[in-house]
Amino acid sequence: MAIDLVSRAAWGARPPRGSYSSLASTRGVKVHYTGGRVDPGIVGDHAKCVAMVKSIQNFHMDGNGWLDIGYSMVACPHRKVFVGRGPGHLPAANGPGLNSGHYAVLGLVGNAGLVQPTDGILHAILDAVEYLRTKGGAGKEIKGHHDGYSTDCPGDALYAWVKKGAPRPGGTSLPDPPPGPQPTQKWPGRLLKYPPVMHGDDVRAWQSRMKTLGYDITVDGAYGPDSQEVCRRFQKDKHLDVDGIVGRQTWDAAFAAKS
Repeated sequence: MAIDLVSRAAWGARPPRGSYSSLASTRGVKVHYTGGRVDPGIVGDHAKCVAMVKSIQNFHMDGNGWLDIGYSMVACPHRKVFVGRGPGHLPAANGPGLNSGHYAVLGLVGNAGLVQPTDGILHAILDAVEYLRTKGGAGKEIKGHHDGYSTDCPGDALYAWVKKGAPRPGGTSLPDPPPGPQPTQKWPGRLLKYPPVMHGDDVRAWQSRMKTLGYDITVDGAYGPDSQEVCRRFQKDKHLDVDGIVGRQTWDAAFAAKS
């Protein structure tokens, strides 16, 4: 069965307040639950799923002050997958310092009401995982939110399923992604250099990659003197021509490097 995506337009998502930080790849996906009561009525009424996802976005943006809903994708009982921040974008739900390691997928279950994930939710979570592997460079790991972060999320029922290897309902397992290097960020086709200050998603993607590799850099989508200096340090570390310009060779070296 192909993934049944609910686009942001289809669920009525608010636009993000700013630009996402880019992700070229992750070690995998972390599974979440809502942490509150989920109306069991969502199982028979998809409109309630839509309303719930919208309320979660509102809470994250207005309550937490985040730029958007914190999850990459959301899985509902009807085996539909809502696009949250989507592939290639840094989530916010995994916890400080942990978001670049894994995408975040929410299953619409909670700690009261609908507690036990339905087959539709489990299928949808795995559909989301496959989608993030294909479109976002997600690795083979499927973990729970509290793997590495002090929280009850994703709850006993979902976490027990994760610990069993996250099998498909019916007993089958999700195959590992093909062996070999994770997908790399494609060369954008323009030189990133300063001056003048250059802006764009490609700048943000390169800055995010530098940060993942351990360089002290602000991921703001603006290639200025600080980014130029990081570029020079990276080029020196990789024995490239040290000119502070992100050309094809420097870009490819960055996304081929092990984080």
